[in-house]
Amino acid sequence: MKTGITYDDVLLVPQYSDIISRTEVNLATEFGKGVELSLPIISSPMDTVSEADMAGNLGELGGLSIIHRYNTVEEQSAMIASLGKKVLVGAAVGVLDDYMDRSRAAIEAGVKVICIDVAHGHHILVKRAIQSIRELVGDDIHIMAGNVATLEGFNDLADWGADSIRCNIGGGSICTTRIQTGHGVPGLETILQCAQSDRDAKIIADGGIKNSGDIVKAFAAGADAVMLGSLLAGTDCSPGTIFKTETGELRKTYRGMASADAQRDWRGRVSSCEGISSSVPYRGKLADVIKELERGIRSGLSYSGARSVREL
Repeated sequence: MKTGITYDDVLLVPQYSDIISRTEVNLATEFGKGVELSLPIISSPMDTVSEADMAGNLGELGGLSIIHRYNTVEEQSAMIASLGKKVLVGAAVGVLDDYMDRSRAAIEAGVKVICIDVAHGHHILVKRAIQSIRELVGDDIHIMAGNVATLEGFNDLADWGADSIRCNIGGGSICTTRIQTGHGVPGLETILQCAQSDRDAKIIADGGIKNSGDIVKAFAAGADAVMLGSLLAGTDCSPGTIFKTETGELRKTYRGMASADAQRDWRGRVSSCEGISSSVPYRGKLADVIKELERGIRSGLSYSGARSVREL
């Protein structure tokens, strides 16, 4: 029996700092294959998070959006093309049926990142998809893959050709994988394990991040970027309409893509349900939410006397 730590189990110990202003902190992260983020925040490929509006606005703020795959190939590529190739954007694909057609169309529309998006990334179908897409695109396109929960999984995906890897299984606020299947590893524990790798693939902390403090903890554990869902779902740039509850609270829908509602909408049937459909408070402008997170991250690095994510 092994134990593991979550974000809530850990606090970072303040260190001596000679940082006079938080503006001295540089959050830029080089992801490889021409992908550089001035803000290492990636929006999750979910239909209540990442479409064209999110991609355009988050891209202008220095982050990256992965436009979800729960649509037709034509709908996804049209969203990408609507951005006019003005910002860095990625596209999600699966590992069955149309994933090669989807990859081709997304690249023609202007993406620089293809994200192989499945719940259990340490799988033979992911290996096939990475290798097939790499053969298609060569070394010009960044391939993101996942999700994994272990160092072994991280190393295998890196060896198969992934440039960055989403790390964490079952940790999202609307994910029920751990309840339904009994599988998972605490989120921060996963990052600590994957950070022991000697491969050069980038670590994306994905799931269970509730605030800027958790982001700083993920960076301290070894993550190169974070992927956010619920923190961005309630903003003006997320898909969906704002609704008012009986108590007058403004909210927006947020659902796991393995929830029954989502499965019915995008494939017309329900198999294993490993997510729920819920809602989150309406948080207002994306720019305000991102700036608040950025201020918290910069402050967090300054408490450790670190001027960059790598230095932290």
